[in-house]
Parts: sequence; structure tokens; C-alpha cells
Amino acid sequence: MVGLGTNFSDVTEYVSHNDVGTASLLSAMHRSRFRVRLVLASSMVVYGEGRYRCDEHGTVRPPPRDPDRLAVGRFEPACPVCGKDLGPEAIGEDAPPDPRNVYAATKLHQEHLCASFGREAAVPVTALRYHNVYGPRMPRDTPYAGVASIFRSALEAGRPPRVFEDGRQLRDFVHVRDVARANVLALLAEPAPSGPFNVATGSPRSIGQMADALAAVAGPGVPPPIVTGEFRLGDVRHVFASPCRAERELGFRPTVAFEEGMHGFARAPLRTAVSA
Repeated sequence: MVGLGTNFSDVTEYVSHNDVGTASLLSAMHRSRFRVRLVLASSMVVYGEGRYRCDEHGTVRPPPRDPDRLAVGRFEPACPVCGKDLGPEAIGEDAPPDPRNVYAATKLHQEHLCASFGREAAVPVTALRYHNVYGPRMPRDTPYAGVASIFRSALEAGRPPRVFEDGRQLRDFVHVRDVARANVLALLAEPAPSGPFNVATGSPRSIGQMADALAAVAGPGVPPPIVTGEFRLGDVRHVFASPCRAERELGFRPTVAFEEGMHGFARAPLRTAVSA
């Protein structure tokens, strides 16, 4: 289960699907004496907020988002020392994890469970931290999906995508074909890689840019995106990545450009989501 879901009452479902499901798989692998490499579909959500720099205090980690600050439209994180707005930077795999919602917490626990299994079984474990994946066959009309799927579902139904905050939140949108290729590389690379790898393009775009790109291809008569100013405390402001380690150790380079990928995704079929 991905995304923020509906509200905190989903917590047991997230833990059941993502963590208990992973634990059940690892238990079966232990019983079968599995001794090959393990590649985990992890996520950039384990970072929480991305990497930020204060002009005065250098690299800092912003505190949890302040609802009073968000309510008056101050969406940029503030320096915990001086209170000034921070500038976002690309985040690397060495950043300490800081999950800020239920989904993020379950993904980090998956990494911990798989790492524990890897140590006991003496097998390499690769955690591919996917950034914002999009592409054909994403689920339609479900809160348990990424923002690209939610916007695409709205356009398919003739509704304008609702862009939260001011639409300037930065993400790294990576096409599913590139994600699939990253998995193959991780399974075949020699020597077998270990640890976390960002699966990203290295070219961040805003949520608003993504909504506009989809709407531009959807055709005449489709209402343009609406920037609502709404916010959710479980969201983060900016998170995008450096894919340098994946390129260096896996040979991964993204091949699908943002414009090409969004053009295809705007017309690609979606699938009916399986109910949680």
C-alpha cells in the first residue's frame, strides 16, 4: 500500500500489507534456506523531507511541518536555528532516514527487516529507493496510489487535478520502464550490490509542472489543474535525489525524458485498483 491513504485509521492495513507481508516472505525464505541476493522495492519516502541548506547555517534537517505556518501559505521548511526559509538540494543515500507518515514508516521497516535477514542468511540485500514512479497500468481512483495516478484519474473523469499547497513541491518523476530496468540491473550486477540506491532521474520537477504536463495532453475541453492551497501534515515539501550511486554501481541511467513519459502516460490505460 502506497501514498497517504485516507487517514490514520489505515495504519493497521499498511503495516499488515507492507511489513507483516514482508516478514511472512522472509520467514518462508529462511525456511527454504534461500541463499541468493535479495532486491527490495523500497521508496524515497524513508528520507522524509529531502536535503536542505540554510544560507547561514549550511545543511540542516527541518523539523516536522508546523500547521500554523502551513495554514497561512508558508509552505517552505524553515531553518531550525534561524527560522529562515531553506533551499532544497538533491539527497543521497547517506542521508539519515526520517519517515514522516505511516507509509514511510512501513517502508523503512521493510528495509530493516530485509537487512536483518541478509545478515543472518549472509546474502546481499539491495534496497532500491524508488522516487515518484509513473507510467502505464497505474491504479485508477484510489487514495492508495501516487500523485501521478491521482491526477491521471481526475483527467480521465473530466475533472481538474487538484494540486495541493502552491504546486511548487519538487519531486523526481521516474518512468516505470526505467524502474523495471533498475531492478534487472540490481539482480544481475556483479559483484552483487548491497545497501540503498536511489532510483531517480536526477532532474526534479514540481507537482504543478507534472499536473500541467498531463493536462496539456489530455485534449480540449479538459479543465486545467487547480492549485488549492490545501495541505496534509503527512506530506513533505521537497524530496529529489542524486542517482550517482546507482549509475556508478549498477550502471543505471534513466532513458525516459519527463516530457516523453508524461505524454505517453496521459494516454496510457489505467487499471482498476484492488480494494484494500
